[in-house]
Amino acid sequence: MLENLTIYHGSTQTVKKPQKAKGKPNNDYGQGFYCTENYPLACEWASKNKDIQGYVNTYSLNLSGLAILDLSKPQFNILNWMTILLKNRKFTLTSQISEEARNYLIANFDIDTSSYDIIKGYRADDSYFSFAEDFLNNTILVEKLSEAMKLGKLGIQIALISDKAFDSIKFEKSELVDKLYYAKYISRDLKARTDYKQSKINAHTGLYIIDIMREGIKNGDPRI
Repeated sequence: MLENLTIYHGSTQTVKKPQKAKGKPNNDYGQGFYCTENYPLACEWASKNKDIQGYVNTYSLNLSGLAILDLSKPQFNILNWMTILLKNRKFTLTSQISEEARNYLIANFDIDTSSYDIIKGYRADDSYFSFAEDFLNNTILVEKLSEAMKLGKLGIQIALISDKAFDSIKFEKSELVDKLYYAKYISRDLKARTDYKQSKINAHTGLYIIDIMREGIKNGDPRI
């Protein structure tokens, strides 16, 4: 693994000194500083509002000695990602099933993130978050949830969540983002939603959250 990693943060301002205390506590992986290794994606994330000028901040991150939880590794599944989201984000749970689903997932698929400095995984922007809510409300299969995370290539993020991680990041530069990235952001999001709707139409067999609960499926089950 590389000792130094170049990462980018899309924002409406230059951020020379990232601070954990300024991060929102209900972000995907908790309070922290969220970046990506993908420069064009950072440009799009900085351009979500067409009326506000975006910036991409570039940093060097020294990975030496940092504990990294990479949710894209084979030992983790989509429900591990879901559980971390459930502990940090606010979901709209519209039924008794969704409430039971939340409790079941946390009891059986939880990951203790307290010993990690960095978490790497899917970014639950508007599209991804709506897919996750559909799963909790028992309207899509777990297979379709997993598939949806790859639709539109909405992006992988790197979240700095410990003081040690914040001590390991160095600001390099900040650049204005071309306003054409707003259209690219909207296009990427629209493609994800369109592909997702089509995948729901083509769904026939698999596991809904109610099946996972009824069958007592737990972390490590090969069906997930």
